[in-house]
Amino acid sequence: MEAVRRRKPHRIQIFKDIGSRAFMITASCSFLLLLLLWSLLSYTEAVNPVFLPKPHVVLATFIELLGSSDYWNHIGVSLFRVMSGFLLACALGIPIGILAGTFKFGEALIEPPMEFIRYMPAVAFIPLIMVWAGIGEWAKVLLIFIGCFFQLVLMVADNTRRVSQDLLQASFTLGAGRWKAIETVLIPAIQPQLMHTMRLILGWAWTYLVVAELVAVNSGLGYAIMKAQRFLNTEEIFVGIFVIGLLGLISDRIFAFLNRRLFPWV
Repeated sequence: MEAVRRRKPHRIQIFKDIGSRAFMITASCSFLLLLLLWSLLSYTEAVNPVFLPKPHVVLATFIELLGSSDYWNHIGVSLFRVMSGFLLACALGIPIGILAGTFKFGEALIEPPMEFIRYMPAVAFIPLIMVWAGIGEWAKVLLIFIGCFFQLVLMVADNTRRVSQDLLQASFTLGAGRWKAIETVLIPAIQPQLMHTMRLILGWAWTYLVVAELVAVNSGLGYAIMKAQRFLNTEEIFVGIFVIGLLGLISDRIFAFLNRRLFPWV
């Protein structure tokens, strides 16, 4: 009887790891394809240079702006606003989310209004924020906070509910009380997923930055982008967008590194 030939498994399989080297090569190729498409459209002037500047022009503007102390001031101010809004959202949202995910009473009390408010666009709160906080620095921080807080509460509550009931029952069997079980079992159990949730929320905080810097500002990356838009300096708009993207990517990689170092078993 002729031996049945085994089919060689396909290299691209569902949920199959492709290895770090193949992953990096594929990721690099995706960026190169975007750069190639941009170069093709800009150098052939298929798109007007006013709307799509050439890559070398953007690179020269990038180097020029980063050599300016004023632009570093814009970066520092934007970084402060993003981190302040994000950390404030975490300080309030994580405990509230744990409460909503742990107790059904907390879920009934907290989640319905959170579900309602999270569908309201953060931009719609700008007039109220200007009434509540004026047009100072706290107005920008508050807008980023609003954009992050309600989503964070719901995601932390969902993370909390995913903790195995067996772990909690085992702690009760060993004599732990309700609050002791929360402290020693539930909170440590959600920490890896909580770090991932914070990483996602920080990404949203960066996306709200430009919106926050529409509120009576004279500094920040959003302000620099809007100022360039008024004078049709498209290359400066590209630089501002790229800088925000790079800062977001760096913060994302820091969270990913910390997650691997602190929770290597995940």
